Amino acid sequence: MIYKRDPQRIRDVLGNNKQFILGDMACVYGGILAGCSFFGGYPITPASEIAEGMARLLPRVGGTYIQMEDEIGSIAAVIGAAWGGSKSMTATSGPGFSLMMENYGYAVMTETPCVIVNVQRTGPSTGQPTLGAQGDMMQVRWGTHGDLEAIALTPSTVQECLDFTIEAFNLAEKYRNPVCVMTDGEVGHLRERIIIPDEKDLKIINRHPATIDKNKFIPFTESQTRKSKVPDFPTFGTGYRTYVTGLTHNEKGFPATDKQKDHEKLIKRITSKISDDIDKLTMVEKINLDDADIAFVTYGASARPAETAMELGRKKGIKVGLLRLKMVWPFPEKVIHTLAKNVDTIIVPEMNLGQIVHPVREAACGQCEVISAPKIGGEIHLPNELIKYLGGK
Repeated sequence: MIYKRDPQRIRDVLGNNKQFILGDMACVYGGILAGCSFFGGYPITPASEIAEGMARLLPRVGGTYIQMEDEIGSIAAVIGAAWGGSKSMTATSGPGFSLMMENYGYAVMTETPCVIVNVQRTGPSTGQPTLGAQGDMMQVRWGTHGDLEAIALTPSTVQECLDFTIEAFNLAEKYRNPVCVMTDGEVGHLRERIIIPDEKDLKIINRHPATIDKNKFIPFTESQTRKSKVPDFPTFGTGYRTYVTGLTHNEKGFPATDKQKDHEKLIKRITSKISDDIDKLTMVEKINLDDADIAFVTYGASARPAETAMELGRKKGIKVGLLRLKMVWPFPEKVIHTLAKNVDTIIVPEMNLGQIVHPVREAACGQCEVISAPKIGGEIHLPNELIKYLGGK
């Protein structure tokens, strides 16, 4: 039976519009509001509350929850459900995200819309299972082999966990690509007040179904009904004969592993459908940058103490501002390049030993000094620790 999103049923299940909940649970709410009808997952701290919340709530709105044997099976089930017509989702943390990398690449290659929430924790390996980190930020971009464009959102608040999960589904459906919500154990296990948006304020995007003659439909090419590099979606069971493979394939979906031009044409299309829209995809927040000599560039949980450090610095007469990256991938190179022209120093606080500082430095092109402000071990920066980077300027 095809899932039909029922707004009233969703509202009845989610309850009051104003609630005080965990960031992880806000991801559950966001998925259900977006029309998620399938969740395949495997419990792992600090993301387990997402699986638990989906197990409790998704069946009540007519969706399906399944606990798989591991994270490899989870992402495989999510991909299969998407081709069966579902908006599908999984959630995990570091070790599970590593296990998903092969099928993450498969989802990119087969242009499968789905959402992965990664509640990051410390690593490598098992690390500190219950403590937050931001150590997977380069993995989401480069962790699977081959050429691809990643889409990754980075919430800093519990409200954004809800809002960005909805946005992740919209982007997955729009671009036919897996989309990651790169939250962390700090925000995932934080409780804050959230507001569930009214139905009239929700923006919900659904995939474009294949509608043309079944004998003339070409599944892996630019849309034959729209001017878009994103193909229309031939859901299994609707009569379209679609061959889906992770091998390099031609426009009909059949393997073409020994043809250079077929591979180049395919990969350039599935990457450029995202990179062409980088200006539309850029999501940043600018605070006190108009007169800034120093700027924090940060994201996720690290943005919270950075904003306080900025405010304390301003009270001391230091002209410091903040650029918060709400979406880290595709990387907002133009925004960083422009910022670097106007400030003397960029400071990049991260809960790792320095990951996003590298594309920041690359985009800055030597126009200003770029300083890494790392912290690891499962603890968020303290504002006073970040103030030290401001020096006497």
